[in-house]
This record gives sequence, C-alpha cells and structure tokens, in this order.
Amino acid sequence: MQNAFHSSILSENLAYWTGRAAGYSEVNQAELTTSQRKKWSRCLRTEISRCFPGIPPEQLHVLDIGTGPGFFAILLCEAGCDVTAVDLTPAMLEEAKKNAGTLAGRIRFLEMNAESPDFPDRSFDVVVSRNLTWNLPHPDHAYRQWARILKPGGLLLNFDANWYSYLFHEEAQAAFEQDRINSAEQGVWDQNVGENFDVMEDIARRVPLSDIRRPAWDLNLLESLGLQAEADEEVWKRVWSEEEKISFSSTPLFLVRARKVLAT
Repeated sequence: MQNAFHSSILSENLAYWTGRAAGYSEVNQAELTTSQRKKWSRCLRTEISRCFPGIPPEQLHVLDIGTGPGFFAILLCEAGCDVTAVDLTPAMLEEAKKNAGTLAGRIRFLEMNAESPDFPDRSFDVVVSRNLTWNLPHPDHAYRQWARILKPGGLLLNFDANWYSYLFHEEAQAAFEQDRINSAEQGVWDQNVGENFDVMEDIARRVPLSDIRRPAWDLNLLESLGLQAEADEEVWKRVWSEEEKISFSSTPLFLVRARKVLAT
C-alpha cells in the first residue's frame, strides 16, 4: 500500500511540475535578473564558506537536489563550485539548461528522484535544496539518503516552509487568506493564485509534511540520523523580495542547516 501511495504521488508530482515547468522557469528567470540573484548568491556563499573556511569553491562537490529550473545550480556554478543538479521532471531540467546558458556545460544535470539519489555514499561536500521537502511522499527517507551521500563534515542546506499548513489549521487558513487580500490590495504578483493550483492542493493534502509543524520535525529527524542540525527561521529576511514578504507573510521561509559529524 505504501509503495502504491509513493508511486501515485510521484506520478502526480511529475505531471503537475511538467505542466508548471515553463511558468516556474519564468519565476527563476525573474530572480536571475533582479536583486534576488545577489541576495541568494550571498546567502549560499556565506553558508558554505562558514562551513568550509579557506577551501576553494572548486574543490567542493555540491548537489542541488530538486533543482527545478536551475536557480541554485546556476548561482553555485557562478561561485566556482563543482555542481551536480538533479530533478524528477525532464521538463524542469530542460528549463534549467536553458537558464544556465553558457554555464550549462559546467553543470551535470541528471534526471533523478530526490528520495533515492543514485550516488555512492559520501559523494558530496554540500547538498542544497529549496521548496522541495514539503512535496515529498517520504521526506524522512529523503533525509536519510541525503545524509548518506554527504561526506563526513559535509553540509546540508534545506530552504523550505510550512507551505500548505492552511489546509489543516484554521489559524493558518485565516492568515493565508489575509495574504491573498494583502497581495491584491498592494498589487503584488501572487504565486498562490493561478492555473491548476487546486491540483497542487490535492497533492499537498496527502503528503505528510503539510500537517506537521516545521522545522522542529526536520531537526529531530536529522539529529536522529547523527547530524548536528539547527534552524534559521529568519532566513526569509535575507533572501526574499519585498513582494514575497507580502505574498508569503503567513508562511515564512526557514533554513534547516545540518552538518554530518566527522568520522572519528
């Protein structure tokens, strides 16, 4: 039964994100042409250099898991890192290659399931992800796999939010609806309103993290896997645009930062 659920969600995710690939790519393209590029680049470089002081970026093997249209992969490649980027959706990978432009040849783009990355143990110094874990049928398994492929001393950076909490909690529903009102009144492009949004809500009702308060869940799981984990629940202040702060006010972005303990 669990395998049937897993297969169903993966198939629905693949279909949904295939249809969203072009539109989602436009979001990333906007980020690449605005101050968001500099904000996110600064954030990623700061987090990585803090963990690996004095180590040249080109010596760091970085995995961007759930790359989508390639935003993180592009920024990390620009920073000089050795980048591999994976996604379940071929249409997203095609968008990522187009967005990367001349950098595309320096990034390894691979079609792969985030819950079962096909890499040997201890393959990467850094694993990064954005807005992915909430969407997975078995996020606990994904975290175990990400920990497996990290080298000792390696760094996990996972940016996410309690995106669909409003489907389960009245106070979150009220706050979500207020965000829609505020976005309309202030003329902000609202990414939570659009074509096929009801399809994503249907998927969100059936994946586990929509009804779990995070990042506490993430920290508990990662620590049970032997990683040293902490959360930055104000990272949204560093990386979000003013429009995002209005549109997503009730679901602030957090960062789960985890370090794989060095082997003794």
